[in-house]
Amino acid sequence: MVGKYKQGRGRLVPALVAHRRWLRGRAVPAPVYEAVPRLLLFALGLLLSFGGAVTCRAALQFDVFLGYDGIVPEASWFPVVCEVKNDGPTFVGTVELEGGAGNQGQLRRIVVELPTGTLKRFVLPVFSTTRNYSSWDVRLYDERGKMRGEQTGLRARKQTAANTPVIGSLPRTANGAPVVRAILPQQSELQPASARFQSSIFPDNPLVLEGLSTIYLNSEKASELKVTQVNALFAWINAGGHLIVAVEQVSEITSTPWLKSLFPCDLKELQAVRQHPELQEWLRTATTLTNASYAARQQAAQVNRRRAGNRPGAAPPAVREGIEANNPFSDLSDDYTFETAELQVATGTVREGRVVVAAGGTPLIVTANRGRGRVTGLLFSPEREPARSWKNLPTFWAKLTEVPSAWYVSADFNHQGGWSSDGIFGAMIDTKQVHKLPLEWLLLLLIAYLVVIGPLDQWWLKRIGRPMLTWITFPTYVVVFSLLIYFIGYKLRSGESEWNELHLVDVLSNGERAELRGRTYASVYSPSNQRYMLEGQQKFATLRGEFAGGWGGGQSSEKATVMQNGDSFKAEIFVPVWTSQLFVSDWWQTAPMPLIVSVTRQGEAWQVKVENKTDTALTNSQIVVDGYIMPVGELPAKQIKTYTVSKEEGVLLREFVAKMGQSFQSTINSRQRAFGAAESGRISDVPHSTIAASFLSQMANPNDYMNNFIGPPGLDLGSVVEHGDAVLFAWAADYSPVKAMHQFSPRRTHRDTMWRVATEVQSPESKF
Repeated sequence: MVGKYKQGRGRLVPALVAHRRWLRGRAVPAPVYEAVPRLLLFALGLLLSFGGAVTCRAALQFDVFLGYDGIVPEASWFPVVCEVKNDGPTFVGTVELEGGAGNQGQLRRIVVELPTGTLKRFVLPVFSTTRNYSSWDVRLYDERGKMRGEQTGLRARKQTAANTPVIGSLPRTANGAPVVRAILPQQSELQPASARFQSSIFPDNPLVLEGLSTIYLNSEKASELKVTQVNALFAWINAGGHLIVAVEQVSEITSTPWLKSLFPCDLKELQAVRQHPELQEWLRTATTLTNASYAARQQAAQVNRRRAGNRPGAAPPAVREGIEANNPFSDLSDDYTFETAELQVATGTVREGRVVVAAGGTPLIVTANRGRGRVTGLLFSPEREPARSWKNLPTFWAKLTEVPSAWYVSADFNHQGGWSSDGIFGAMIDTKQVHKLPLEWLLLLLIAYLVVIGPLDQWWLKRIGRPMLTWITFPTYVVVFSLLIYFIGYKLRSGESEWNELHLVDVLSNGERAELRGRTYASVYSPSNQRYMLEGQQKFATLRGEFAGGWGGGQSSEKATVMQNGDSFKAEIFVPVWTSQLFVSDWWQTAPMPLIVSVTRQGEAWQVKVENKTDTALTNSQIVVDGYIMPVGELPAKQIKTYTVSKEEGVLLREFVAKMGQSFQSTINSRQRAFGAAESGRISDVPHSTIAASFLSQMANPNDYMNNFIGPPGLDLGSVVEHGDAVLFAWAADYSPVKAMHQFSPRRTHRDTMWRVATEVQSPESKF
């Protein structure tokens, strides 16, 4: 090594001598060329330092996956998956997610330990408040507060409007995700979206799956899902999701216990089906909607009404709507190459459900209900030939995923947005301590102020002959009126700290136990600038501020720092002085069955049998069945009651919703105003208004879209009733099914619960 160094030095010295001679010839001062070796060493040090920094940064990889494969739906929870690969020293990291443009309000954090040589993935639930111009910033800090990685200005690949179908998929191949036929309206936010998941980052939280209307699963990918992911998938189906399973190999179904129990058929083998024109004919037949969003269907009906009005000599509206909306592909062209090619089909026995399409006597598509949702089995693989090259495959996916068929009939449809359902619930539980100053009194006070500082002051000073005193009287008037305004505001707004809760709880059967899907609307009033601590007590729980809706700009004004605690949360909220703010917690909890309900048809009436297993009496109970809402009566605690109801005792559901909801828009407007009558911003009949808010799609008006409402997925139960099921609403006053999430002691508290139980309508011979 010494010899090599000397040899190298021997080469370096003559080069430096020659360089110095050249510099002397250039008349460069001696200090400059004497500093050349130092400059070379300094440059070498910079190079080594830069290389070391690159190596240090390469030791940590921080990636963020936004939404469903970059797709973010409006007014819905969606997942933000963070992936951290740490090849450097162990540290405890804190990931912070902050909304950028259009999503300010809540700062979300999660703490995760990152040992050396580990790869960790975790999910942050995020609520989308807008569908346009939204961005998010995600940063990773260590325990010393040093930023170790960041992803700023993250934007969705596509943002969809509320009720637009979003299809998630776990396909066998990268190109196997469903491609849905484009609709005629040109708005990009209305186009059905398809999102491809990797098994490793498929969410295991059922709350963040609710933004998906359909999930496609290739049987080859089923074995890659973890237990927590499967549980989330089951919960999503039970709450109304539609799972489509394509059979790749029979053994993939039979060897996966959870999928075998979920699949509606007992499979035996694969057989070749030579001719299958029934698939093509099925595409041409009228569509029968099942679990599709009722709001989406109402929007589709608007298209037909406007389109029909512009065609002279057209058929009656009802006939036109039936032909156009339910059968948009009646003139679909044939694909003889596909129809004459052999199709590998899994055969066996249909265990339950119904056959949707069959080729001869061989079922091709079978569907079965699962809770509020359903499972559809494709007994062939759409990712293999000949289905893969079928030119009508996009149309097949459009019909199978129940895209509103009227969107393929006319482009005359514009989804403008709507009012938020949160404002309705806020008007129910906002504090009554706050009073507003009527606008007339405000104008009178302003006129009095102008009269005092103007004509009255001039007249008085002129009368006493001291006009120069205006330099004293004018500031005095300003101070007096300022104190008067503060005193009026104090009397109108000051009060005691208050916490009000309204729980909207769906009871979903899961064997002998229940899955409770809850929405807790909480209003907090503060008599001073104050910070309060909240904590979710359920297995899955999230927290967000009030969603303002399309007409309110979609911006949440509530300030909170939410710390993700496993799949639940801890939060610190800030409430300004003399204000009442709304926060919403979405949660999911397994619990003993609180209510057992059965409904049996008896001619033109129904027998309703209810077992109330809770320790509180239930009042204002109503049942919705066959398009009518009928009173049931009081349900005593720990008792079983049987009632007989008929249409003569009730009213049409649409009329009931229209009557209760006719003031919703004006109430939301008044609630947001600083002045006016306080009563105009409140809803007093909370039980019946809560039922009406569960069917906001019934209020859709094609001629007045400004009165439409937007709600998060699952709030509206219109599709459940349209599917033929009954829904029992039972009101529990001053009762909460879960532990309170506020971790402070307010001077005033109130809590109420509305149970929502959906059940099938049984035939007379069925038993309870």
